[in-house]
Amino acid sequence: MNSQTALPTLYSHHFDKILESMGHFMKFFLDSPYTRLHTEPGVSDFAIGNPHEMPLSELTTVFQKWSVPQNKDWFAYKMNEPDAQEIVARTLRQRMGIPFEPEDICMTNGAFAAINVVLMTIIDPGDKVVYVNPPWFFYVPMIVSHYGVPVRVDCNPQDFDLDLAAIEQAIDVNTRAVIINSPNNPTGRIYPPATLQRLAEILDKASQRNNRPIFLLSDEAYNRIIFDRHEFHSPTEYYPHSFLIYTYGKTLLAPGQRIGYIAIPPTMPMREPMRQAIFVSQMISGYSFPNALLQHALPELEALSIDIAHIQAKRDRLGQALRGMGYQLKLPEGTFYLLVRSPLPDDEAFIDLLAQKLVLCLPGAAFEMPGYFRISLTANDEMIDRALPGFAWAIEQAARLSKTGSM
Repeated sequence: MNSQTALPTLYSHHFDKILESMGHFMKFFLDSPYTRLHTEPGVSDFAIGNPHEMPLSELTTVFQKWSVPQNKDWFAYKMNEPDAQEIVARTLRQRMGIPFEPEDICMTNGAFAAINVVLMTIIDPGDKVVYVNPPWFFYVPMIVSHYGVPVRVDCNPQDFDLDLAAIEQAIDVNTRAVIINSPNNPTGRIYPPATLQRLAEILDKASQRNNRPIFLLSDEAYNRIIFDRHEFHSPTEYYPHSFLIYTYGKTLLAPGQRIGYIAIPPTMPMREPMRQAIFVSQMISGYSFPNALLQHALPELEALSIDIAHIQAKRDRLGQALRGMGYQLKLPEGTFYLLVRSPLPDDEAFIDLLAQKLVLCLPGAAFEMPGYFRISLTANDEMIDRALPGFAWAIEQAARLSKTGSM
C-alpha cells in the first residue's frame, strides 16, 4: 500500500464536523496541564464545576430512603413520572408565577439531554441556530450534530448583556432557534426583564416574517444560584415559543446524578403536539429520562441546595484578591464562576503559567472567548488559600513576559 494513500475513514464526514467544533475543548481535556495535573496532591482545581468538598449529607439520606422499593415496578422503565412532573410544575408556579401544568414538564437526565432533545425535535437540516458568545461548550457541537448551522452573536462586551441589535441582524429566513443562558456561564450575567421583553418582540416579529416560529431555548441551569439578592426572570414569562431547560446538578452540586427537565410554557401555541414530539425525542435520543431513583426522590431533592452564601463569599474573597493583584474582572450576578481577563493575550499560555504553580483554570479559548479565563468557585477554601500566591506569581510573570516580548 502506498504510504501516501489516504487511510479509510473511521467515522462519518458529518462527525468530522462535530469533532472540529470541539477542537479547543478536546485539547484542554485530552492534552493540557489539566489532563496531567488535576489528580496531583496539592493542586488547586478551578477548571470545572465539580465538587471539591463532600456532597450534601442530606443526599445520602434521601437516596437511601428512596432506594427501598415500594412496589414491583419501583425500578421498572421510567418516563415522565407524574409525581416528578407535579413537583416541578408546582415549584415553577411558586417561584415564577407561571401556571405550568404537570403535563408541560418533560423529565430528562440533565440539561445536556434536555437541550439535545429540543434540538432534535425542532431542527431540520440547514436550519440556523443563533447562540450567544461566550457559550456553553456543547451548544455548537449539538447544533452541528442535528445538521443545524450555528450562528454566533457576541454579547455586549461592556456589561455582558445580550446584544439585541446583533441578534436581530443575525436572524434570517432560515433561523429556527435562539439559545440563551441566564445566569450566563461564564460571565455570570442575569438578563434583565427589559432585555428579555425586547428579545421576545424581536423573535415574535421575525417569526411572523418567516411564517414559522423561531424557538427560544432558555438554558437556566444556574437560575437558583443568584447573588446579592438579584432577581431572576425566565424568558418563558415573555415569549410563548420558548423552552425552559433546567438541571438539578448545579443546585445540588452533584452533576453525576443527572436529573433535569424541559418545561413548556402554557402560552405556547399547540403545546399538546409539542409535548408528544418531545416525548418521542426523549425515547429515540437514547432514552433521555432520569433514572427511577432520582424521580422517586425528586420531592425531597427539590428542597435541597448547596450553600449559596458560601459560594458568594468565595466569589467576594477571590474576586477582591485578584483585583488587588491587578487582574481585571466583573463580579458575577449568578452561577459559580469568575470570568477574568488574561494578563497575556494568549490565554492558553497564561493557563500554562498558572499550572506551573498547580493552579488549574479553564482558558477562554475552550469557550470561544480568547483573552479570558474562567475560575470555578466550587473549589474549596483550602484550594483558594493555596492558589492565591500562584495567581500573584503568574500575573507578575506575565508582566515580565509582556515587557520582554518573549513567551
